[in-house]
This record gives sequence, structure tokens and C-alpha cells, in this order.
Amino acid sequence: MYYLQSRWKLEKNALYYYGLRNKPDMFHNRVKLTSGQRSIIAALPKDLSEDEKKTLGSLLGIQVVSQENVRVIPKSLSEARFCKTCCANDFIIPGLEFDDEGRCPMCQTAGYAENLKSVVPLVDDIPRSKKSRFDVALFYTGGKDSTSLLYYLSKIKKLRVLALTWEIPFMSASAKASIDGAKKAFENVEFITRSLSNSDLKKIYRKLYSLSDNTCACPSLAYLLFYPELVSNRVPYFVAGNEPVQMLGLYYNHIAPTLAYSFADNKPLTLLFNIGRLLTLHPPLRQGQFQTLMTMKQLAYGDKPLKKLSGYENELVSNIVEAIHEVPELLPPLKRSIRRSSWSGNVPAFVHFDLDKIFGGRYDWNKVKEILINECGWVAPSEEKKALHTSCKIEKCKDHTQFLRFYQCKSKMIPFSALEISLASRNCGRSREETIYEMENLLGFSLEEIPECALMRAYLEEEQ
Repeated sequence: MYYLQSRWKLEKNALYYYGLRNKPDMFHNRVKLTSGQRSIIAALPKDLSEDEKKTLGSLLGIQVVSQENVRVIPKSLSEARFCKTCCANDFIIPGLEFDDEGRCPMCQTAGYAENLKSVVPLVDDIPRSKKSRFDVALFYTGGKDSTSLLYYLSKIKKLRVLALTWEIPFMSASAKASIDGAKKAFENVEFITRSLSNSDLKKIYRKLYSLSDNTCACPSLAYLLFYPELVSNRVPYFVAGNEPVQMLGLYYNHIAPTLAYSFADNKPLTLLFNIGRLLTLHPPLRQGQFQTLMTMKQLAYGDKPLKKLSGYENELVSNIVEAIHEVPELLPPLKRSIRRSSWSGNVPAFVHFDLDKIFGGRYDWNKVKEILINECGWVAPSEEKKALHTSCKIEKCKDHTQFLRFYQCKSKMIPFSALEISLASRNCGRSREETIYEMENLLGFSLEEIPECALMRAYLEEEQ
């Protein structure tokens, strides 16, 4: 008797693999089928004739296997197989493969991926602006990573920072306290807080919940709210609090191709794009401005067909964009600011600082938390061992719903936190014991619904 191997699913005329494959085939998750192969696979499980085995060809033994070779997918962390060199495992990333040495694909490609630092331009310095009251804006949540950047930009680099906080109903108590602490600790920072009306926010959240099973819309809604503010203040640069493992996770999730990490440094492509702008009487753009316009246009107008055809589509962002369009009244100010900045050339450049480099070669979570507590008035979460995503009460819900959808093969997106915590166990100074404790107790990797999901639903079900 032969079966379709676990995590391979028949979808139209192809097989799709829900998992992360070994290095040679890491992103070869889709296998096209002949009509003969499709009819055989659609009838599995079954005994195969010699002619059917011949028709299946190279699929036999990989995608189609005998009963004793069907992989069992773990139902808990205690049943999981762990990578030998990091804490990646086949429970939080079902379908994770291992090589003969017991290494996961992320460790197999660690040497290659170490140069994949950012999908927006990397900078070491930001010059003092002569045209604005601010040198740089930061999307600030009160969490560990955005506070790290605020500390670096304000206290170390002595820049004039505009800190932009989108206030959400689920902001954690520690994040609120950290924001209050930062206001006292940073004298050269101006803080702005914005929020949407409950009515508009619930329209967006309800649509997003129907698409993604959660309401996480950060930082896209913050970009929508604050981009007009950046343009009107002529802020030359803005940054978001993304740590190294988040940036690297985009690659392993097949959201950002290798080219995306070097696009900003690709001078021929930049030149070609700017020639097109000059021909349409638009001023040329500098490093980071092109990335800004792409980001904001995606929110305002949705994904372009070419991006969808490329296979590099961010399901999370696409769902958020669709949800935002439930409240079309929010879009005209954003669209006006896009047009205004594109015609004038006063586009705030979206850039990134390498937190590994900033903090002495490695963004050590434990050491960074000590600095923030001592220097920035930062307040750690009540779960003192939590280090991944510290600013939101329903972050665990996002983990859980992304995990459950991927586990059940309803989404092609690997849970972001599953990739990030696995990479962090190797890159961020965390011990194996600390990482596994966080996986098991502080993140949402559970097949049973977690209590925090009730917070999210309670807000959605409130009467207007």
C-alpha cells in the first residue's frame, strides 16, 4: 500500500509541500504533475502496479511512499525532533526536514544566509537634517526591539527622533509603562500617539480575523496613519524595530528572495528605475525612498499582479491590505501623501540599522534587556523569560493561529515566531533551555486554543 507523504498536498495539477525542505530543495515546494500522475495520486492510498510506479517516476520514494515510510507529524513539543545545532523542531515547524547530520535547513544554509541583513537599505549613520525638525522617525511600540533602536538613535547617535506609536486595544501593560519610561529618559525625542476609532478598527479587525484568524495588523496600519505626518514634517528617514532574526525569517518563509536583500545596492536597477522617473517628470529617488513608495503603495492600492505571479507574496500583508480597504475613508490621505511626496521627491527613506552590529556583533537578548532597563526606563514583561515580541497582549494569539493554519495546511506561511525563535536560539545569546522554555510556555505553539484568543474575540464582539 502506498500513501502520499505527510505535508505534501494535491492542489489542482501540482503537489505542494507544507514545510521547510533540506538545502538542495529548500524552496522547491511545488511539483507539477502529468495527468497520469495526478490521477494516481488522487486515488491514494492504494497498491501500485508496475506501470503506475513507472508513471510516478521520481515522485516514488519522496512524495509517494510505502506505509512504513510515512512520517508522523508530532502533536506536541515533547514528541518533536530537534535540530542538532539550534532549537528548530518539527512540531513548531511541521514538515521541517533534517540532513544526515541532524541539522535543519536554516543551519545547513547559515553561512550563506549570514549576509541577508535587510530588505530595505542598511545604514550606519543618518545625517542631521537641514530641512526638518527631525533627523529620523521611528515606529515605536515600547517593545524590546523598537526601544533598542530608540536608545541607539537618541542616546548614542544624538539624533532628533520622532517616535510614532500606534495605540491598539491590546498593548501590553509593560509596553505602556516602557513608553512612559522612555518619555522621561529621552529628552531629544518627540512622541506622537495615534489611534483609530473603535468603529473603524473593528471593521478592519473583523475582516482580518475572517482572513487570518487573528487581528494582527502591525506595523501596516501604523504606516497608513503616520505616512502623511512624515511627509508634512519632511522627515528624511524612518525606521522600524525589526531585529535580525525577523529580517532573516522573511527569506526562510519564501517571502523575500535573495535579490530583495541586495536590491538597494543594485546600481543598474536603481539607475533604470530613476530613468523611468525622469522620463515621467518625477525627480530621481535616493536609497530607501523607492522602498518607501513600494510599501505605501501596496497599502493604498494592493499588490501588483507581477508580485503575485512571482510566488513571493506576503500572505500576512495581503490580508491586512484587504482588511484596510474595508474602511476606504482611511485611504485618501495616504494616497494624497504618496502623490505629493513622489512628485516633490520629499519621500522619507525607509532604512534599517543592523542591531547585531549596533550591539557589538551580536544582538544578545539578555544583555540588551539589561541595557534597556538601566538606560531607558524599559519595563520587562511580567513573564521575565519572554524575549520574542514583548509589546502586545495578543502576540501569542498570532503565534497560535499562524501555527494552527500551517499545521493544518490551510496556509503556506510558516509561523513567523517559529522561524524567529529557532534562529534566535543560535544567534541571540539564548541558551537551549531558555529557548525551549519560551517555545513551550510563552509562545502560542499549541493545537488547543490558548486563553489569550478570548481577549481578541471579546474586543471583536463588543457592541458598537
